[in-house]
Amino acid sequence: MLKSFVAATAAALTLAGPAAAQETETLRVGMSGGYFPFTFVQQDELQGFEVDVMTAVGEEADLDIAFETMSFSGLIGALEAGRIDTIANQITITPEREAAFVFTQPYVIDGAQVVTREGNDEIEGVEDLRGKTVAVNLGSNFEQLLRDLPYADEIDIRTYESNIEQDTALGRVDAFVMDRVSSAQVIEESPLPLELAGAPFSEIRNALPFRDTEEGRAMRDRVDAALTALREDGTLGEISQKWFDSDITRRAAE
Repeated sequence: MLKSFVAATAAALTLAGPAAAQETETLRVGMSGGYFPFTFVQQDELQGFEVDVMTAVGEEADLDIAFETMSFSGLIGALEAGRIDTIANQITITPEREAAFVFTQPYVIDGAQVVTREGNDEIEGVEDLRGKTVAVNLGSNFEQLLRDLPYADEIDIRTYESNIEQDTALGRVDAFVMDRVSSAQVIEESPLPLELAGAPFSEIRNALPFRDTEEGRAMRDRVDAALTALREDGTLGEISQKWFDSDITRRAAE
């Protein structure tokens, strides 16, 4: 069952004469609510980097943003079925997804990162995952990145619905793989002693997918224009600094 969190409500317009009030269009945004610090629920409040970005997009594009939370593995299916209009949950642009959807510009530039328990001398990077059990988010691009490795058949990949589950699974697996930014936050918040294993091993570009229809492309263009404006006026960078103390919305060299 979907839970709806409405981030912005349409203001009623009181107009003189017979003109009818024009309602603000609603953008239904799917997210898991279980990928700290991008989207998570604390004290029954949906919050995180993605929530702030989409709220800013709504204000810039004059859209009501209705957040729909569900399991991460169900988000793509919900988008395909038209139950939501886009996904804000660190969706990586891949050739397979580009064949199915149209994307906005990337609003997060990040990398895939291996995380282990402190003192695990056997894993010092992705090249050491041979013969190891590794956790990833179910349906995430990190699973595909591991399966694309030339030694993928030597890795026992386990899938979990959230990065919180991955964290607690470290008693049963050797490592987990997630985005570099989230891994640093999880290490800080986890009750387990964790550490990064090596450097990020693949650049990932996260963007907002829309259905490849006339209506979907039109909404994609509207949201993309809002992202451009938010990037140029510094809002995206400010939101990133709030959550990560760094600007993950552009490459380090930019």
